[in-house]
Amino acid sequence: MSALQLRRRVPQGVPSGWGEAVHPVLQQVYAARGVLGPADAEHRLQRLLSPATLGGMDAAVALLAAAIGEDWHIVVAGDYDCDGATGTAVAVRGLRLLGARRVDYAIPNRFVHGYGLSPALVASLDPTPQLIVTVDNGVASLAGVAAAKARGIRVLVTDHHLPGEQLPDADAMVNPNLAGDGFPSKALAGVGVMFYLLLALRARLYPEDRSAGGRSRPDLAALLDLVALGTVADLVPLDFNNRVLVEAGLKRIRAGRACAGVTALVETSQRSLATLCASDLGYAVGPRLNAAGRLEDMRLGVECLLTDDPALARRYAEQLSAINQERRDLQAAMVAEAEVMVGMASHTDAVGVALFEPSWHAGVVGLVASKLKERLHRPVIAFAPAGPLEACGDGSPLFDSRAQDARASDVELRGSARSIPGFHIRDALAAIDARHPGLIQRFGGHAMAAGLSLKAADYPRFAAAFDAVAREMIEAERLQALLYTDGELPPGALSLELARQLRYGGPWGQGFPEPVFDNLFDCAGWRPMGGRHWRLNLRDPRDGAMHDAVMFNVAAEAPPPRLRAAYELTINDWQGRESPRLLLRHIEPA
Repeated sequence: MSALQLRRRVPQGVPSGWGEAVHPVLQQVYAARGVLGPADAEHRLQRLLSPATLGGMDAAVALLAAAIGEDWHIVVAGDYDCDGATGTAVAVRGLRLLGARRVDYAIPNRFVHGYGLSPALVASLDPTPQLIVTVDNGVASLAGVAAAKARGIRVLVTDHHLPGEQLPDADAMVNPNLAGDGFPSKALAGVGVMFYLLLALRARLYPEDRSAGGRSRPDLAALLDLVALGTVADLVPLDFNNRVLVEAGLKRIRAGRACAGVTALVETSQRSLATLCASDLGYAVGPRLNAAGRLEDMRLGVECLLTDDPALARRYAEQLSAINQERRDLQAAMVAEAEVMVGMASHTDAVGVALFEPSWHAGVVGLVASKLKERLHRPVIAFAPAGPLEACGDGSPLFDSRAQDARASDVELRGSARSIPGFHIRDALAAIDARHPGLIQRFGGHAMAAGLSLKAADYPRFAAAFDAVAREMIEAERLQALLYTDGELPPGALSLELARQLRYGGPWGQGFPEPVFDNLFDCAGWRPMGGRHWRLNLRDPRDGAMHDAVMFNVAAEAPPPRLRAAYELTINDWQGRESPRLLLRHIEPA
């Protein structure tokens, strides 16, 4: 029961044209998200934006067409997160479908090569390819592209991250967020950009829908399960175009037509293929892939997505699940340490919160920043050493988080930032970089998340600069945590039919949030469940109806006898029997 204000969403118009099949509650939910009629919710693939409107496509397609026609050796250079892994798998599978015969991939190890197409990653490529195609990275890889060109390698950059002041000298570049690009949706994930490039390439190589050169036109829809997973996991806004992509991928998964790796990941996460929804991808499947990039080597995740052998995919998925459990344990310990830090005097008044502990794992600091951002409702940057800490001769660490040792001045820290609405974290880092040249070594990212690196000796100066910029840019009212709801449900509305319509009414996600309602209830009974979780019986005081409810990660000792609850109306599937259940997001005494 944290300090939180409930605020109700306001419909952006009057819903019309839905008919009786769509529940009135769902119509109101849609209206609060700007969806006022059936046309705005028809997520058919025919309504995808045209690839021709994406900038740089002509040069990129020409380069790939030449590579396929002349049988070049192509290396796909991905990223070590879920978007990068799925994008790499889409690129490798898609290029092979379109006729490329020599396609390999390279994923940087964050502890060896750094991020993206770095000079270190280019140097590791043996034999030397004729073309590098980046996925989900490259727009900031000036040195890496230069290193590739110095080896005589052509480079095609596909990315979705915001560009800096200077672009790499690539042979072609596709990124909807480049200045002047006319593509209507700026929300494509890296995997979405790659899928669009493959669509344009297919149109070039197979101009007729029937056949070309005696071969059937490849079915790129087979890649949509991967596109959906990467899009949801990367937390890009689910605008209409992204919802089309995600819904198409979910339909393939539910129909049992996903690739072996996605199927195995869903099954090992104990989710149902037949009823899978976007939140399952975001909370259960995506983290298993991300864990490999955080703690191990993302090649394991990519291999899981590339194999067509169900048994091998299952073994990979089980390995990824084990790594994910290790990540969860490590994350819990790091978050506990971070919570102690924010209670110290040096952090209690900070608006922009920077945290550093020398024992932290660089692959997990982003999750620490995310958890602390949720708790504090402040932008948070968590730092860790870029590589394993060496010890001094007496066995003590090179430096600690309270007093920087001069011997640590050259140690690099890597930070991961998470922000709150209204504070563009990448722009904030750019402002710090402009005011304090040389303080930040590298940075990049989005409005809500970013990454950076700096010298350990510069950490105190950076922490002060980050707090100062946050104080300037964030209005006081934005520091109040808000939970938006879709209002009260009327008596009798908490039905299984409505729960089903809400479940499949999305896909819900970033920028198109899951429906949340708030009502007054009496607590008729409760019991603890697995430590910090509750199972509750709630009575609606208006009609006496009883409702099953659960709440996870509760800090309070017991629920109040009468409470206002913000909740999601979900489906509890127990031994094949479905029933409505309330998933409580927040409660407060009433």
